[in-house]
Amino acid sequence: MAENKNTNQELDQVLGQFGKLEGFIKNNTQLLYGILAVIVLGIAGLYFYTDKAKLDELDAQKELYTAQYFFEKDSIDLVLKGDGNNVTGVEKIAEGYSSTSAGNLAKFYTGVLYMKKGEFELAIDYLEDFSSSDLLIQARAYSLIGDANMEMESYEEAVSYYKKASNTYPNEFFTPTYLVKLALAYEKLDDVAHVTETYDEILSEYPNSAEANNAKKYKALIAKAI
Repeated sequence: MAENKNTNQELDQVLGQFGKLEGFIKNNTQLLYGILAVIVLGIAGLYFYTDKAKLDELDAQKELYTAQYFFEKDSIDLVLKGDGNNVTGVEKIAEGYSSTSAGNLAKFYTGVLYMKKGEFELAIDYLEDFSSSDLLIQARAYSLIGDANMEMESYEEAVSYYKKASNTYPNEFFTPTYLVKLALAYEKLDDVAHVTETYDEILSEYPNSAEANNAKKYKALIAKAI
């Protein structure tokens, strides 16, 4: 009997809560419809955004594919600016599809092409705006920014980016080259201690690389100069 009484009390409490909820719904119908409308619009907006992002990615990839064909043929101005007809320039792809992966890659291509044209500030702008989960490409972008700064005689900036390049996914194929560039930037700053330290890093970490032989020669020249 006690159990039945407790159960009935719990049911009465539940029914009482439902009664209060029913009253709230009757008194706040417009508010609840408004909240529901916001939720529905939010879900619809999310689906629209997702679908649009997918379409933008496909469009950007298609346009970038055409530009890449001419990139391989070294048609710099055509790849960069397009022809206003069949070829969309990578600069326009980078700006028009900046939120897509293809648009992001177009920033890299645009930076490389401006490097080739000797327009180093523009090259830096696009390469700094580029980012990649492919660490080999990212390191390459850092190195190119270093190269652009070297051309503009901004040697401290060059040092900063060559360091980033050499510290991003260190490997025996590319890192020694970045370290040689770093040593040359230090040399421009007359920072002999860091020049020697960088060549020592090549010799200790990458002794079998082609750059190791050059590191030995340069270290010997520095020792004679001192």
